[in-house]
Amino acid sequence: MTLTPESPQSTESTVPSTAAGPAFRTVDLRGQRLSLAGLRAAVPRAQTGTRADAEEKVLDIIAGVRGRGFEALRELALQFDGVEQEHPRVPAEALQAALAGLDPAVRAALEESIRRARRFADAQRPADTDVELGDGAVVSQNWVPVGRVGLYVPGGLAVYPSSVIMNVVPALAAGVESIALASPPQKDFGGLPHPTILAAACLLGIEEVYAIGGAQAIAAFAYGIPAAGADENRAGIDPVDVVTGPGNIFVATAKRLVKGVVGIDSEAGTTEIAILADATAQPDLVAADLISQAEHDPKAASVLITDSEELAAAVQEELERRAARTKHSARVREALSGPQSGVVLVDDLEQGIAACDAYAAEHLEIMTADAAGVAARIRNAGAIFVGDYSPVSLGDYCAGSNHVLPTSGTAAFSSGLNVTTFLRAIQVINYSRTALEQVSSHIVSLAGAEDLPAHGEAVTARFGNGS
Repeated sequence: MTLTPESPQSTESTVPSTAAGPAFRTVDLRGQRLSLAGLRAAVPRAQTGTRADAEEKVLDIIAGVRGRGFEALRELALQFDGVEQEHPRVPAEALQAALAGLDPAVRAALEESIRRARRFADAQRPADTDVELGDGAVVSQNWVPVGRVGLYVPGGLAVYPSSVIMNVVPALAAGVESIALASPPQKDFGGLPHPTILAAACLLGIEEVYAIGGAQAIAAFAYGIPAAGADENRAGIDPVDVVTGPGNIFVATAKRLVKGVVGIDSEAGTTEIAILADATAQPDLVAADLISQAEHDPKAASVLITDSEELAAAVQEELERRAARTKHSARVREALSGPQSGVVLVDDLEQGIAACDAYAAEHLEIMTADAAGVAARIRNAGAIFVGDYSPVSLGDYCAGSNHVLPTSGTAAFSSGLNVTTFLRAIQVINYSRTALEQVSSHIVSLAGAEDLPAHGEAVTARFGNGS
């Protein structure tokens, strides 16, 4: 089958699945001259229709939470989490007990991750700017934190105390004064979020924590929940200004649907990794990194982009070997065998870079000769990991960077979570009488050109000659 520039039907093959190894498909783009649209259509993606299905379900959840508040949250906690819930607020003593019972080694790891994340976040805050455009004519830009944020930490197949750090630290660095955190209730822990998540929140000084999962948590933050009565233990949830945090397709869809009611960081959905590699790459490292993200979720995407057919074959062998012995073998095999994963064969590094920019990966690893030079040429990625010693796992936990990143190609126009997510740039205009008078004729001329004469009169009135 031939791939034409505007009809991307790439040559595909699938390595048969075995009991040990995944069916990792191959998309062969060699010999094709593709437009950006063609490349975007050719690279592996999740099957269409999933997002539309999720949207219908999420709209129902949002409507329920907006209309019935805590009653809807209780029903959803029972339906999705198997938890009977009176009120989702996590008691202060539960937070403190979780921190007290935290494994010392895990606490030390969290503290180091916090330390590095804080250093990077503190350096991100932009400086306020004053520009003097003339005598008495000053325009300023001041960065001001939002008043309140809602941070989401996923549950489900894994435990993510690292996501507590990634959400909370930049919000604190921005100066946000009101921070609420939500994570799914866990039946095994008495209807509370996982204790390691609670411990991380307590370690960071977060007191307002809710046992709410999925799209319902996003809805509760966006619209707020009225108090259920006069009892303090039945207090409501105040709406927030910004919602952040990663999650599955339902969380990502909910964030997209409430955008405009609140700000969001990005549609941080199911994880994805792309690796751009050439013949110099080490197959075992490539395979290990592809599997590291595949273990998140059966829908996780793992994509290898390479101009080396020999490397692709060697990586396939390593995937089969590693998939057979990794803890979450079934989950990994399903992720690697899905339509969202595979090998993309390209002619050369130039086409490989173009394919990377078309894919716009959440995580992009560069395993090529002159990896730093190649990384500098990438334009679309949530985060770029350079060379053999910068795996995605480093960024997940302890690099100092943030692991809440845009997925599903949205890295082409959005950024990972950072301090500016929680800041607003407010412009301040301060002109004296003389400074205004110097530009008054220009304002009158432009107001006339736009047929808005009252705009000009608002200026001339200040000098005694307005209507």
